[in-house]
Amino acid sequence: MKQYVVDAFTDEVFKGNPAAVCLPEAWPSDELMTHIALENRFSETAFIVREPQGYHLRWFTPGGEIDLCGHATLASAYVVMHFVEPDADEVVFHTLSGDLTVTRRQDAIGGEVFVMDFPAYDLEPVSVTDAMERALGVRPVEAWLGRDLLCVLDDEQTVRNLHPDMAALRKLDGLLVNVTAKADSDTGFDCVSRSFAPKLNVVEDPVCGSGHCHVLPYWSRRLGKTHLTAYQASRRGGVIHASVGMGRVNLGGSAALFSIGEILPGA
Repeated sequence: MKQYVVDAFTDEVFKGNPAAVCLPEAWPSDELMTHIALENRFSETAFIVREPQGYHLRWFTPGGEIDLCGHATLASAYVVMHFVEPDADEVVFHTLSGDLTVTRRQDAIGGEVFVMDFPAYDLEPVSVTDAMERALGVRPVEAWLGRDLLCVLDDEQTVRNLHPDMAALRKLDGLLVNVTAKADSDTGFDCVSRSFAPKLNVVEDPVCGSGHCHVLPYWSRRLGKTHLTAYQASRRGGVIHASVGMGRVNLGGSAALFSIGEILPGA
């Protein structure tokens, strides 16, 4: 089974969010896909099988299958458009979150950008609790719940300096915990965020696309903007260019190939 490792939301290796992309000829068992994800130890490993109706894409974390993943979808599109259909500039993936379209474009300086059309999560306001404060080490000013918990903090430096308690985060509502704040005015970004996923055996996701399907709709409403640029302030860091509207989020980013390998048949 061919496997590619791609760094997403960056144009440089060793930055952004690494994802493994596997291209089996037919579906492996769920158990084997889980073992491969555990062996890789990335936040997500993607599996793509070309079926009569098109490309079917599934994502596995070290903790099991997940319903939506942005960076591994970007990485998957990079692999398809570079190694499977190099003349294609669009690919549609059939997923647990419906059909996801990824388009390849050029940026202003001729670089390659992949734009993903994703669903926006509906956010409901929830009360800020002492449990949130204990888990994060700071008290959020607002909290919202979709698939994930979204905690809004006072300022960018608080987000960057956060050292949350992973055991306490596991007890909070939501699959992931995303923390965000308005970016400092001199950075050129609209918002800064971090994403934690201890329930999926991922301490911190370096750049979380599905998390930004919570973060960006919030900031779009708050700032009155439909086009935003977000920075994920993990150790690796990453940039997401986005537009928000009509219940959808278009996430754009670059990708860099790190490696090509072969998973042995006996795996």
